[in-house]
Amino acid sequence: MARPRFVPDDFTLGLIFAVTVASIFPCEGQVAVVFERITSFAIGLLFFLHGAKLPREAVLAGMRHWRLHLTVMACTFLMFPVLGIVLRPLLLPLVTPELYLGILFLCVLPSTVQSSIVFTSVARGNVAAAIVSASASNLFGIFLTPLLAGVLVIAGGGSHSSMDSAVSIALQLLVPFVAGQIARKWIGRWVDRHKFGLKFIDQGSILLVVYTAFSAAVVQGLWQQLPLRALGGLFIASAVLLALAMTISTFAARRLGFNKEDEIAIVFCGSKKSLASGVPMAQVLFASHVVGAIVLPLMLFHQIQLMVCAVLAQRYAARLPAQPSAVRGSSQ
Repeated sequence: MARPRFVPDDFTLGLIFAVTVASIFPCEGQVAVVFERITSFAIGLLFFLHGAKLPREAVLAGMRHWRLHLTVMACTFLMFPVLGIVLRPLLLPLVTPELYLGILFLCVLPSTVQSSIVFTSVARGNVAAAIVSASASNLFGIFLTPLLAGVLVIAGGGSHSSMDSAVSIALQLLVPFVAGQIARKWIGRWVDRHKFGLKFIDQGSILLVVYTAFSAAVVQGLWQQLPLRALGGLFIASAVLLALAMTISTFAARRLGFNKEDEIAIVFCGSKKSLASGVPMAQVLFASHVVGAIVLPLMLFHQIQLMVCAVLAQRYAARLPAQPSAVRGSSQ
């Protein structure tokens, strides 16, 4: 029996379930300590797999599109943070100060990988360039996200010191990622063959982090401190931020003279933010009792961007002439 169109995907349902369980049965005390240790291991494993899955051949093959990649990087790590700061007078009245810090954190995150590539493929854009740009965004995000978060978010949020954050990032994210890249020489083929199964490790790690983060936030009174009005305001803020990002990235691609296929890759890679990278990074960068409020904007933005990009990809595909099957086949 086909899934009704109004029913979210399994991962979204899993996120809702994790937040619900954490709200009703939050882990506390020694149990919370155990969960935090398990979560730290899961985050390391997650970034090890990210490193093992990143094909260096694809990166080298796509280097000739350097103008496109620089445009995507500028959208991801320059345009978004500027929007987060410039829109502060508009966004802050809509949400709580804690949620606004979450919006700023969202703005400094790297792009998604899988969904950016999938939507670019559906829209019949430059898939090879999307693979390189999305992968490079996540690679540089390991360095740029903590740096930008330290300037924009942590400084105003009273969380971990910059030195603590740097050490945590190195131990929990960078070292496993580099180890995965090194290990790809031996395990790369196995990882490529088992991508579907390893997806459950990726998603399971994120769900574990979400449960642990929201448990700590609930124990600290998250839902008592978060008015319903702020949730509605967060939805509006996320929609406005995404609309502006997609409009600006489209305008920039056209003004810079990119063709339609390159424009598609720029729009989908430059306007999206990674839940898979953002949730583990938040767990590393911020104090446990504030992580729930920090990742809530990202979780909502993630769902909005998936729905909007699905519609936009179909519209792009409909307005482009049909391509030979051989060309489309290269996007798989």
